[in-house]
Amino acid sequence: MHVSLTVLAILTLSGWLPRPAAADDVHIFREIVGESDATKLMTWGLRYREGDGVARNIDRAIRLYCKVAREGHPDAQFQLGLIYAKGDGVPSDKDLATAWFRLAAEKQHSRAAEMLLMLTPKRRYARAACLLSDGSDLFPPPPPRVVRLPSARTARCKAPAQCKPVQIGAHPAKGKVASLVRELAPTYRLNPNLVLAVIEAESGFNPAAQSPKNAQGLMQLIPATAERFGVANVWDPEQNVRGGMAYLKWLMKQFNGDVELVLAAYNSGEGAVQRYGGVPPYNETRDYVARILQRLGN
Repeated sequence: MHVSLTVLAILTLSGWLPRPAAADDVHIFREIVGESDATKLMTWGLRYREGDGVARNIDRAIRLYCKVAREGHPDAQFQLGLIYAKGDGVPSDKDLATAWFRLAAEKQHSRAAEMLLMLTPKRRYARAACLLSDGSDLFPPPPPRVVRLPSARTARCKAPAQCKPVQIGAHPAKGKVASLVRELAPTYRLNPNLVLAVIEAESGFNPAAQSPKNAQGLMQLIPATAERFGVANVWDPEQNVRGGMAYLKWLMKQFNGDVELVLAAYNSGEGAVQRYGGVPPYNETRDYVARILQRLGN
């Protein structure tokens, strides 16, 4: 019989299961957080959250829940969603709560699914972060490493002065996807015409497109990129577009706004562009960059 971690924790608090000895000092908490048993971590998380036998400490509760949640346990993800939804010892954050509830709901957690129907977040695809009461992030994402590389245009010109800046002309696309892109692109500080040209090259505006390398949807996100930018369902056009634009925005910062390098990185990965100091010598990537630039009027 399957019993959820939350039920086990509640049984412990109610006296049906033995309680661990009460302890408040940092040394013992470090021993607890070093545990690998999910049920024990959940039990102590609930105790710290409720102040049962220990001094109430929401940050310790979050640390314990987060350790379990990052292993994929939906009960812990649900509890974190509740903490941020209610503002339980931390600032209320519906966007963050939604992110945690969504992860739990994907694992068939019925209460998390119910909570998703009740929330109206401002940002639909926030990262599921472990924020403490002071706003600090237990596991902050690594900052993008800004690299300064020679422009791909310079490599094809005898002198830099001969290279014209990339022009981004109007894209003729119409329809729901085009309207969605034009609505969302300013949020990501992107030119919508650039995004539309990428979608055209990637999927031909087909939201069900899937490549032999398992790139999926309108902007052909591979699973790792989708997870990296908080896309829960790559087949949902808006989620896919948001994830692709988030990646383009990141690449723009990474490569100082150099459109050619950004396009090359979107196709071949930022690591390849860094290794070669410009557009990699792959026929596919060079054709991809040239095709999009031509579509944009270059």
